Amino acid sequence: MKNEEKITDGRSLRSIMTRQKLLDAARELFYEVGFEKTTISQIIKRAKTGYGTAYVHFKGKDDILIMLMENVMQEFLEMAETPFFPTTKDEAKQLILKQVFAFLNMAKSNEKIMKVFSDAIGLSQSVNSKWKEIRQANIHFITKDITYAQNIGLARTDLKAELVAKSWFYTNENYQWDIIQNVTTSPLEDIAWTITTMYVDGLYLDLEH
Repeated sequence: MKNEEKITDGRSLRSIMTRQKLLDAARELFYEVGFEKTTISQIIKRAKTGYGTAYVHFKGKDDILIMLMENVMQEFLEMAETPFFPTTKDEAKQLILKQVFAFLNMAKSNEKIMKVFSDAIGLSQSVNSKWKEIRQANIHFITKDITYAQNIGLARTDLKAELVAKSWFYTNENYQWDIIQNVTTSPLEDIAWTITTMYVDGLYLDLEH
């Protein structure tokens, strides 16, 4: 029985190591030549594994990229789920500003892999679908936050929560890609403060007056 356990443990360890070699090889190639020019054959060759072994772990390079992005995408989802229960407009602004800055800073700190992911969205259906999941999750939670603010009289009720949520997320998303592609030179703090101020002033009510 012990020998069987050792064999099983050994196979499991080799499997984990092979999987990691494929991920490391793919990351290197994505950074060197980009997502489009990287092939699964190149990844397998650099990882020094067999084709059959590689396909046991991943369906293709799209699948590998999604796995490389997993931790970043989990951060996006956790941020979207951040509790949001402000009682004043100023409190709402501070909470939103903190979230926006964290969202943009997360993109900046993961710039290299996010750039690969950005390029892949237009080339891979599965990568595009994965980003749509992240987008929809964010819009869902933003809608929930806006609805909460409307229900307690803190936000305008003449605006449809989901439409506002979509508009707000797309604003953040556009700046995120600009930052990753180095299109903008404005400091993250300035971007976060500007778009948050415009958003909050357009949606939230000052209950003190």
